[in-house]
Amino acid sequence: MPVTAQDGFRVERDAASGVATITLDVPGKLNRVPLAARRLLADVFAEIGDDEGVRAIVLTGAGGTFTAGGDIAAFLGATPEELSRLAWNVAAPERCPKPVVARIEGYCLGVGLELALACDFRVCSDDAQLGLPEVGLGMIPGSGGTQRLARLAGLGRAKDVIMRRRRITAEEALAWGLVSAVAPAAELDSAVAEILGDLAGVSPLALAVAKRVLNHVYDGPLQLGLEVEGFAYGMLRSTQDFREGVEAFVEKRAPRFEGR
Repeated sequence: MPVTAQDGFRVERDAASGVATITLDVPGKLNRVPLAARRLLADVFAEIGDDEGVRAIVLTGAGGTFTAGGDIAAFLGATPEELSRLAWNVAAPERCPKPVVARIEGYCLGVGLELALACDFRVCSDDAQLGLPEVGLGMIPGSGGTQRLARLAGLGRAKDVIMRRRRITAEEALAWGLVSAVAPAAELDSAVAEILGDLAGVSPLALAVAKRVLNHVYDGPLQLGLEVEGFAYGMLRSTQDFREGVEAFVEKRAPRFEGR
């Protein structure tokens, strides 16, 4: 598997499975995310999104933890303009047309939770701790944390977590709908593989369109959502993948989707 190293993370691509794995990796610092890495991550997600050989992406951390957060000291030297772009960079998993699975274990704090919330699926170990502790630094979550957490878990829970710096346990994260599954650390890879297996069997084009429709209209007016959904439905009708799916269903065989 080709491996590309960046400042704070590495990227591996498995041509056989069509899975790209982005691993946050800063030894000795609980995989803290440098400011530069946020921009680089946005570039990598955009590049992988255009790679026809990649069907899905896994975002994880090395050494038994996702990440304990960002490089705090670096914020004092950052310009307001640089800080204003953080939310855009961290939202890269959400913009990526490929499905993105966050594989979470250990600490998932600060920008780590913000990155995970921008992913499509989150799977965590039963000992994981999630949180947004920024108010303890005289700051607030600034890369989508206030907005995505409130939308996924509810306003009251988001206030409790952000304003009190309260850690979310894996059990709570599952009950709140923040994660898709919880597994013992030894079974975490199997839980992620189950999701990847489900995704591998369907049309990559349909997945990309479904993700786009869901992300863009879920908090908009119902009528707008129905219009966008209907337009996407009609567009997919003319694709080769849809024809293949129908023919495979009629012929009682597994479909061979090509993403076109």
